[in-house]
Amino acid sequence: MNELLDHDTRVATMTGGMVPDAPNFGGSERLHPDGRPKGEFRDELRKIPNLKNSWTVLSSLLTPIFLIWGAITVNHPLSWVAAALLMGISQNRLFILHHEAAHRTLFSNRKINDFIGINVIGLLTFGTGSHGYRIGHMNHHRDEFGPKEPDFLLYSFYPISKSSMRRKVIRDATGVSAFRILRPRFQRLNESRHRKLTMMFLFGQAAVFLIFALVGHPWLYLFLWIAPWAFIYQVLNRLRAIAEHGGMTRAKDRRCTTHQVNQSLLARALMTPVGVGYHLAHHVDMTVPWRNLPRLHQALVEDGYLTKELIWPNYRTLWKSMLKNAG
Repeated sequence: MNELLDHDTRVATMTGGMVPDAPNFGGSERLHPDGRPKGEFRDELRKIPNLKNSWTVLSSLLTPIFLIWGAITVNHPLSWVAAALLMGISQNRLFILHHEAAHRTLFSNRKINDFIGINVIGLLTFGTGSHGYRIGHMNHHRDEFGPKEPDFLLYSFYPISKSSMRRKVIRDATGVSAFRILRPRFQRLNESRHRKLTMMFLFGQAAVFLIFALVGHPWLYLFLWIAPWAFIYQVLNRLRAIAEHGGMTRAKDRRCTTHQVNQSLLARALMTPVGVGYHLAHHVDMTVPWRNLPRLHQALVEDGYLTKELIWPNYRTLWKSMLKNAG
């Protein structure tokens, strides 16, 4: 009981600085009062397009290879910088596919979904290739900002001062955040389960390094794989994550837990690939695969669950609103 009271205090004092006034919604022919789709509409939305997703996965896995080949072929300082920047964006895309697989909406066959999305892509995205991310992420969806929320502190205290935001982004862009993520991998190695997960993580990165070594450029593992993840992906991940839930709070109404931002072509290309930018729709029904989230989003708007006032026009406006005038 005391733990629950303590958590309620944390929610009351650390969250909610950007919660909008959501209008009452009594449901519609297609939607329940909480926004979840009904009946045939729900069944249509939950269909997974396996063939299209196969192409998405294949092209996303081939992109890093193409970037490495292009940088080596051109062999110009600008080509190396461009490849590193694009690699960070590519790694972000791979992580979002890993996220999709965690929801078991990447492929309808569960074994294929888990092998490709959890085991293979999970290892590539600096994970262990296990189901640890899925477990934590399901806690996030079942009760945003609840006692088991894995990213409670990441979303808390917004709006924040400009100096505080600056410090966070600098930590991301200089590798400090990456170090803090990697450090726990090598702690508690006396525990057998943790040691096993660390070995799985090392196996995945050793496999990536081996690929670089086999093509005769082992040093590129540091410049075109480690560095983009440590210095570029971390910034993208923070900016996307706070745009999803920063300043929101614990509530049954998803409009109070999750932001929705208008999706531009540039935003989708750089930061919110494979439908992850339709984040409110994703939290309304996490079983809807990413290709159908725009359709659910449209229904939420048309039926009145999601009003114009609840949709941020762009990410820049949202991030600006996350900053206090002072500091």
